[in-house]
Amino acid sequence: MTSPGMTFDERYRAIDSRDARFDGQFVTAVRSTGIYCRPSCPARTPKPSNVTFYPTSAAAHEAGYRACKRCLPEAAPGSPLWNVRGDTAGRAMRLIADGVVEREGVPGLARRLGYSPRHLTRLLTAELGAGPLALSRAHRAQTARMLLVGTDLPASHVAFSAGFSSVRQFNDTVREVFGMPPLELRARRRAKDSTASVPGAIDLVLPHRGPLDADGLFAWMAARAVAGVEDATTSSFSRFIRLPGGPAWFELRLDSEGRVRLRARLTQLADLSALVSRARRLFDLDADPLAVDGELSRHPELTPLVAGLPGIRVPGAADPHEMLIRAMIGQQITVVAARTALTALAAALGEPAGDLGGRLFPTMSAIAERGAEVLRGPGARIRAVTGAAAALAAGTLTLTPGDDGPEQRAALLAMPGIGPWTADYVRMRVLGDPDVFLPGDVAVRAGAGAVGLPAEPRTLTAWAARTAPWRSYLTAHLWRAVPPRPEPVGRRRRSGFSPDAEAPAPDTREAAAGRAPTRTED
Repeated sequence: MTSPGMTFDERYRAIDSRDARFDGQFVTAVRSTGIYCRPSCPARTPKPSNVTFYPTSAAAHEAGYRACKRCLPEAAPGSPLWNVRGDTAGRAMRLIADGVVEREGVPGLARRLGYSPRHLTRLLTAELGAGPLALSRAHRAQTARMLLVGTDLPASHVAFSAGFSSVRQFNDTVREVFGMPPLELRARRRAKDSTASVPGAIDLVLPHRGPLDADGLFAWMAARAVAGVEDATTSSFSRFIRLPGGPAWFELRLDSEGRVRLRARLTQLADLSALVSRARRLFDLDADPLAVDGELSRHPELTPLVAGLPGIRVPGAADPHEMLIRAMIGQQITVVAARTALTALAAALGEPAGDLGGRLFPTMSAIAERGAEVLRGPGARIRAVTGAAAALAAGTLTLTPGDDGPEQRAALLAMPGIGPWTADYVRMRVLGDPDVFLPGDVAVRAGAGAVGLPAEPRTLTAWAARTAPWRSYLTAHLWRAVPPRPEPVGRRRRSGFSPDAEAPAPDTREAAAGRAPTRTED
């Protein structure tokens, strides 16, 4: 995986070999042609003296280059660097992808990051070659290209769906970035990328780096699907979600070519860019699996795991606030019991998703006010859940993809009823932090023992340090490595009885199927 420390020669070797692993991680600007390309561009490799490398397409735009019409660098997956980096630049890129600049402007982005707009612009320009406005503009151009190529939405609808404030601004930006007007860009699409058979449909391809453990992702989602809010099968996942413009529905699935596709219905088309960003985070589509697998495979204990499950992903979170509530309700109980409790909560307090059908997960205000009427279990846990919901609703606790990791963890640990497992699990899922390890997790320890690693938390933590910065993926592999628990011989199963209910320890069979993370802390 590329990093700020990659040398010119290392990047040049990547483009000379047309290495697709680096697509989306930097762009190559060619002075003799005035264009920039992805590393795998099939065009003739330019002379080193004519090449400048930029960390983002926005930086290339600012330097006066336009996108290559042949390799379409804007169609590459996003850079995994923004999840690895916990600094201001990485946090800013995650928030820009979530649409913060379109909704709150540069001052809103700067306020979230703790800087003045002027200082943030200087910082991002120095780090990434472009300021927040230019980075947001590049993100809008990428979304516009995706919609022009992947849908038959009218150009005016594409403009506002991509976050542009006017059709004129949309036309000018597309022409400047891609060197052609929007309709010409649409005319160049391949027939298989079009959804012309469904006029007005939003059905997009979400690029990703292979391999992809799609079976594991769908199994994870199916084990946790909250009835009425979510639906999951062995090959698809869909849910209703609350976005800034109103309720939305989306579905993720694999097509016959192994591509991840997103179908969506939205109240406001302007929410599409944010929805795409959340869907990508949910399925960890910006990951660099070859880099992760290569590093983990260096350890003999993990080689069989990686060979058996190439391209494993760490699921993210579609809604950070919801993620915290789900993690807290699931503390020290099985996945089946947590899903039952969350389904009851959604049925009682969730709102209808309007004309879309289905239900939305309850708001934090609703959980704070009425959660105690619905939730069952120890009183302290119920008070902790409703207290966290109240803090999120009031804004005294913030939880976003752009949070500083250590600060987010400290804020969560300061809340009653939230311990290290929950704080770290939320950091893994909400921030997409690839380097989180959960030594207190029962399933992680069971998986470690099954593959010959130490199962004692302190010793296991010390061993896991050698897999940094990919400890989240180590965690995912250990969840999947848990051996099935054999059924007791001769036990009769009563009608409506689940063996999970009588197990005082968390059910590790769920984790073995790519499901339950369970723990003994909190």
